Amino acid sequence: MNLIDIDDFDVPQLHRVLDTALAMKTGEKEPPGRLAGTSLGMLFERPSTRTRVSFEVGMTQLGGHAVFLGKDDIQLGRGEPVKDTARALSGYVDAVMARVKSHDDMLELAEYAEVPVINGLSSDAHPAQTVADLLTIREHHGFEDTTVAWVGDGNNVGASFLVGAAMVGLDVRAATPEGYEFSDDTVERADAYDGDITTTHDPISAVEGADVVYTDVWVSMGEEEEREEKVADFEGFQLNEALLARAGDPSVLHCLPAHRGEEITDDVMESERELIWAQAENRLHGQKGILAELL
Repeated sequence: MNLIDIDDFDVPQLHRVLDTALAMKTGEKEPPGRLAGTSLGMLFERPSTRTRVSFEVGMTQLGGHAVFLGKDDIQLGRGEPVKDTARALSGYVDAVMARVKSHDDMLELAEYAEVPVINGLSSDAHPAQTVADLLTIREHHGFEDTTVAWVGDGNNVGASFLVGAAMVGLDVRAATPEGYEFSDDTVERADAYDGDITTTHDPISAVEGADVVYTDVWVSMGEEEEREEKVADFEGFQLNEALLARAGDPSVLHCLPAHRGEEITDDVMESERELIWAQAENRLHGQKGILAELL
């Protein structure tokens, strides 16, 4: 199977991935050797810190091997069709993890590859991040009677999180500015599960009483020319102490990298309420859970 978005897993599989990740993190399960002799091809059209390191180190800790293929190492940018790359790589590796600009390219890669394909980020989704997010919330709050506020852009990270959170029964209040809402498809997919999803344009009502508040950048890679317009559009959506005071004492998540002073203040990033660095570490453990499930 492939992991193109988080609901490619069914609910029992998602819980099993989280169980495996936590067991390996705590030492209950020993990871070395589990994937001995397997190889992961890693395609990167966009730069990465956490995605590359977590998958590469994760494969090593599981006894396997990862091959990094940056945009200058592959032929996709030189006219080779995605389907040709997919077929060729399938003869060399046991799985492919790809971080690409176009979600359509991700879908084509999955269609023609003969090995599992993992979405390490595309324009529409980031399920590998969602696994780490859910693992962090499970460790520090649990899923039962936990409310998460998403404050900011209805982007790829948020879309995968919204669906994944609903799958494990979390209540999510998603506050986005007008024009930056989650797609109808994303909300419909999330509504199919047990979690309670509420969408709003009011960040204050979203955070009130929330146990966790989560944000992401307003200006993603490739959108730098839109920075001035976006910063104006997102006025009032910054995670700062004034907004978080309306929630009480919530934990704070950010998938990183953060633009301090835009979507989140430096004070919040460095406060005792942040779980951001635990969340970043959990990318490693979450990726190992994904790899163990698919391979």
